[in-house]
Order: sequence, then structure tokens, then C-alpha cells
Amino acid sequence: MRGSVLYSLIRPALFRLDAESAHGLALKALKLAGPSRAPAFPASLATQVAGIAFPNPVGMAAGFDKDGEVPDALLGLGFGFAEVGSITPLPQAGNPKPRLFRLVEDRAVINRMGFNNKGAQVALAGLSARKNRPGVVGINIGANKDADDRIADYATMARLMAPLATYLAVNISSPNTPGLRALQDESALTGLLDAVLEARAEVCGADGPPVFLKVAPDLEPADIDAIARIAIEKRLGALIVSNTTISRPALRSAHRGETGGLSGAPLRDLAQQRLRDFRKATGAAVPLIGVGGIATAEDAWARIRAGASLVQVYSAMVYEGPGMARALCKGLEALMKRDGFASIAEAVGTE
Repeated sequence: MRGSVLYSLIRPALFRLDAESAHGLALKALKLAGPSRAPAFPASLATQVAGIAFPNPVGMAAGFDKDGEVPDALLGLGFGFAEVGSITPLPQAGNPKPRLFRLVEDRAVINRMGFNNKGAQVALAGLSARKNRPGVVGINIGANKDADDRIADYATMARLMAPLATYLAVNISSPNTPGLRALQDESALTGLLDAVLEARAEVCGADGPPVFLKVAPDLEPADIDAIARIAIEKRLGALIVSNTTISRPALRSAHRGETGGLSGAPLRDLAQQRLRDFRKATGAAVPLIGVGGIATAEDAWARIRAGASLVQVYSAMVYEGPGMARALCKGLEALMKRDGFASIAEAVGTE
């Protein structure tokens, strides 16, 4: 509670900065604070997905910690897991600024960052240093914008990052790298996943981290069915549903016309429906991670009841502050008790 009150006091000053500068300031603050011990959570919030034990189901989505600089600080804020990246083989400046916009009236964000990151070697140095620390840290991998062979980029990243990752997240759903979403097509996706799984096996054998696939919300029914079929066939650890949307529901902010991916509150209903679609298409054979528009414990609970084994947040933290993970966990515990469930796993898909 104290954290949320403090954030409400400093938020006006942060919002006077442009969104990308404020994000950079948040990262610096977490780096200065350093790793802290993750808080204890009730056993009822613990769950297991793809053989990984999660202390609670609330994660930080990729995009906040692009270079893997502060995963332990994020775990210290109460997140049950932190997903770093997207990381590409070579450093990448991303798209021209400004490229990140707060839509305050809509409690939303539009970004067209373009996979900006310092590259694999910088991330490797930081992530190698925390290799033996506890905590679930997923590594989200991507391809360079100008790569001649994007599938080869993903394979390279899998080889480099698999030894350091609790799970690998294959991101083919960002709208800000031209042509990237074409990798969601059936034939391209099969080739991509085969390359990633083979690369993981080369460095980790049979004990490599599970591979999760992050998909877009802007998919046709045939695409959903094809992705679901491939996910089952390739025995993926989970599907992350979903990335930002290129669609534009009714928005009020002056930034509503900016190009890029929309996240935050306006994405909630679309992301919820896509989760239901994938739950149906997979027959619950692949775990799902619900992302998009989750800002309250009720939002997270609705996603879990719709079929998500885990949830992730990012944009809402811009508005709610660093106490958000603990608040969501506290609220989920109360909602579980209210509805008569003894565990998160018991509630998944029960809407």
C-alpha cells in the first residue's frame, strides 16, 4: 500500500517526462536498488507450468527489461517470473524516436520500438552473472531487422540463451519489425520452431528449457487453428497470448493516431477472446499465458478462469506503479478464496 501511495505522488513528475525517458529512469532506479529477496507468497498461489515451479502466476512481460539488466530486481518487486528481451543477435537501435506514447485517457500505450536492444553479447554478460540465482527468468528472443535469414537469427539466439534461461520465448508477433508476423504462417512457423528446438538441443541436450511461443492478437481463425496444431505437435511449453495489437478500438488520447502496437486497457477484451480461442483450439493441451490489458486482480482472475495458467503485465504498471505485482497477488488470493478454489491450477479454464 505504501508503495502505491508513493507512486501516486511521484507519477505526475514522471508523466512530465516523455514515456521512453521515464522508462529509462525506472530501469536506472531498479539497477541502483539492486537485487532484493523475492517476497514469500501463499502456497495456494504457486503453480507449475512446463515443468517450471512458479511462486505466483503474475509475471513481467517482455519489453520492460530488454537487455536482461534487472530480472532479480523485478522478482524482488513480487513478480513470480520475469521475461527479459526481446534480444537480437546484434545490437539494434530500433525505430526513430519518439516511438513510445502514453495514452493516459485510455490507460494505454502505443509503441513502435523496433526490437531496440544492446545485442546478445551484452545480455549474455549480465545474465551469465546471475546464472545460479533462484527465480524464474524467461528470455525472449528475436531476429535483427536487416537479417538475411531471420530463422537463423532465432536459432543463434536459442543456442546462446538456452543455457541461461528458465524458458525461451520465441517472439514472432511484434508489429514493429516489418515482415516478422509472417513467421506465424504455418510453413514458416514449422521451420522456425524446428530450427529453435534443434539449436536448443545442441547446447542443452534433452534438458533444455521449454520453448514458449508469443503470438499476436490480430489472427484469423485459420491462423489460430494452425498455430495450435503446431504447438501441440512440437510440444511447446506454452503459448503467450498475446502481443500488442495493430487494431484501433475507440480511443480518446491525442496519440491515438500513432502507428505501432497498442497495449493496455483497450487490448483487454481482444486478448481475453484470443485466449479463449487458443484454449478451444488446443483443447487445453498446451498451457497458455494471458497477456494484454491486465490491470487488476479481477482482470487476472478472468484470464485464469478463461484458461491462462499464468498472466503477464507491463503497460498497466506505467499507471499503477511498482507495487502492482504484490497487489495482484493479494487480490488473486482473495478471489480464489471467494470462489472456493484451493489453488491457481484448480481455477484454470473454469469460466
